[in-house]
Amino acid sequence: MAKVFFTSDHHFGHKLIIDFESRPFADVAQMNESMIASWNTVVAPEDKVFHLGDFSFLNKEDTSSIVARLNGYKTLILGNHDRGRSRNWWLETGFHEVSEYPIIYKDFFFLSHEPMYMNKHMPYVNVHGHIHGQKYEGKNHFNICVEHWDYRPLSFEQIRDSVVVSEEG
Repeated sequence: MAKVFFTSDHHFGHKLIIDFESRPFADVAQMNESMIASWNTVVAPEDKVFHLGDFSFLNKEDTSSIVARLNGYKTLILGNHDRGRSRNWWLETGFHEVSEYPIIYKDFFFLSHEPMYMNKHMPYVNVHGHIHGQKYEGKNHFNICVEHWDYRPLSFEQIRDSVVVSEEG
């Protein structure tokens, strides 16, 4: 049975992100290859992946090459570094769906690139990226940036169960 995964902020091809976020890679080539391998260790070809933005700094050809190597049906929610390119550009690189706006998934997750304001009465958990190694306080937020999760996407169940446990604890 197909699973659903979430991830963000790979910054494929972005040399400076290695130093900015103390990523454990010697160079961009190693970073890119390692992140592709990590993705494919958890995501099967029939799975669905929501990428919550800041996917690639590479040109269209190189970005397309990476997208083609990643398992799953891929939906991109545009991040701040993705918005300089059109929705069509991203579709042409191989993403199956591209959204310029947040998405509500299963009446439970509010998927966005940047953390969104969530008051205590909102029935959602904001799964977001953008802030990399930082943590946004509060049980209504879940930072899916690759730095927190060993550069692997997390499944719906992993996030849901983590949020439910933290609310009970």
